[in-house]
This record gives sequence, C-alpha cells and structure tokens, in this order.
Amino acid sequence: MPASPSLATAPPRTTAPPSPATAPPRPAGPASPATSSVPTSSVPTASDADLGLEARLAAVDALMTLRLEEAAVAHEVRTAHLAVDPVDLAEVITVPIAPARQPAAPAAYRTPAAALLERAHHHMRTAGWCAGALTDDDGSVCLLGALHVEAGGDQDLVVDASAILLDAIRRRFHDESVPAFNDRQRSGAVPERMLLEAARLADARGR
Repeated sequence: MPASPSLATAPPRTTAPPSPATAPPRPAGPASPATSSVPTSSVPTASDADLGLEARLAAVDALMTLRLEEAAVAHEVRTAHLAVDPVDLAEVITVPIAPARQPAAPAAYRTPAAALLERAHHHMRTAGWCAGALTDDDGSVCLLGALHVEAGGDQDLVVDASAILLDAIRRRFHDESVPAFNDRQRSGAVPERMLLEAARLADARGR
C-alpha cells in the first residue's frame, strides 16, 4: 500500500526551549552574600555602638557645663545690686566695757566750807535729788545728805556748811531749816542752785 503524502512530507517535530516569559519560576532559596540587596556598610557593629555612646555622653556633659555656667552668670546678675561690706574682726570681737567713771568734782573754791558745798552740788547733780531722807535706794540725796556724803565724816564741817547754806536759803525764801526747804521742792533744780549760791557765800566769808 503506498504511503500517505501528508505523512511523507511532514517535517520531524522538534521540542523548542520555553521562552523566558513562560519559564517557570525558580524555587526560592537563601540569598548568597554576594547577591544580598542590603549593603554591608549600613549594618552596625560593636565598635560603632561604643563610639555613639561616648559621643552622647560627651554631648550631655557639654550641655550640663553650659547650663551651670549660664546659672552662675544669672546669679551674678541678680545679686550685683547687693552691697557686701567687708567684715572687720576688730568690730566683731568685743571685750567687756569698764563702767564709766564719774567726772571729777570741780575745785573752784579753796576754803573748806565753800569746797564742801561745791562738791555737794556736783554730787547731787550726778547722783540725783530726793526728799524725805538723806539718801534713797537709788543713791539720790537731799541737801544735807549731799553734805554728809562729801564731808567724809567731818561733822563739824557739815555743821559749818549747813549754817552757810541756811543763810543763802533765807536770803530768797523764808524757811526755818534746810530739811524743810529741801522737802518743799518738786525737783532738784532749786536745791542745786542754792548749793552753788552757798558755796559763793562761804568763799566770800573765807570759810
């Protein structure tokens, strides 16, 4: 039986390689280091981390130093108007002060009675005047009390000075005794003045 023309003339079938568009996907697998898409330079290392920490600490230290300096300047500005005087230790360290000495009695008169009356005036002026007693608890004195204190126990001198004092009083007033005149006063102003007048009178008499 003769062969079919279609079978005799058909070319032999060949298998063509698949096109890239229709090629099946390759199975996924771990990428090799050479083909990785992440650059190796961006991966942090232990040395880079240490360097960043030191840099941050240095920055914090610099910031704190700056703030402290700013606070010191602000404090100086706020307190610049306050005047601070230097302290002198000689003014701080003190010692007990000795009691003030009473001024010395004047000595304008040389005769005994006149000098006693002058001293009695000075004593009454510094110690104070009182009435109803020779002296009171505060040390104040009356006319006769001043004469007794300054006479130092010389009663004859007290009697002589008291007589001259009574004469000086009677020239201005009409009192019968020195105590009566003294107790009638309201202050020591007049008794003090009468002691000075009696001292001048005693000096004029040479007593």
